[in-house]
Amino acid sequence: MTRLTIDGFRYKTLPGAEGVDLNVAVAGDGPAIVLLHGFPQTHYMWRHVARELTAQYTVIVPGLRGYGESGKPAERGPETYSKRTMARDIRLIAEALGHDRFGLVGHDRGALVGVRAGLDHPDAVQFLGILDVLPTLDTWDVLRGVDAKVAWHLYLMAQPVGLPEKMIRAVGPEFFGSFLDAWETDASTFPLEVRRHYIDSSVNAVDSIVADYRATASIDLDMDRDDREVGK
Repeated sequence: MTRLTIDGFRYKTLPGAEGVDLNVAVAGDGPAIVLLHGFPQTHYMWRHVARELTAQYTVIVPGLRGYGESGKPAERGPETYSKRTMARDIRLIAEALGHDRFGLVGHDRGALVGVRAGLDHPDAVQFLGILDVLPTLDTWDVLRGVDAKVAWHLYLMAQPVGLPEKMIRAVGPEFFGSFLDAWETDASTFPLEVRRHYIDSSVNAVDSIVADYRATASIDLDMDRDDREVGK
């Protein structure tokens, strides 16, 4: 796997929920801000923003469980990759670095973890930024008819264990590369080295990535629905 690191950041392996090891990049000084990546990317997607923020913050950039060089526990049930569990990961690594309160900014999958962190840990999350995603309940509510074709991968990875993993592994580079292709505005968007890093990292994490998405079509949906019903 092509490993890329953010210049000027030191790297730590810190335990999240259930002792899962998380790859965490840290730099800067001041109040803490945590940056969470999306799919099919890794923590490296934040490299430009993260370096800028070190002038004002202690910047913490973890790999989500199941992605990049973070631990990829076997899916024992939907809770393994529930956003509640992943949000607990984030609180634990922030505390391990000495921060009981922190700002949180997430993109895509990381934003869903951020939403859950804000709901479950309002005493810890000082502010929340959500980029390029809708809350889980709203995502499934707005996907209708042919308009839902843009989210075809959500339906594929929502299927029971076995078939989606086998299908994706059969064409892994093409599957993950198709999302990068859709976002490519010019040849500089994803330099070859970065593209290779994202694709290789994802191909090595098919089971855990599918488990992350499967949870969003089951346990995450149930948790969000329960919270909305009580007015959260």
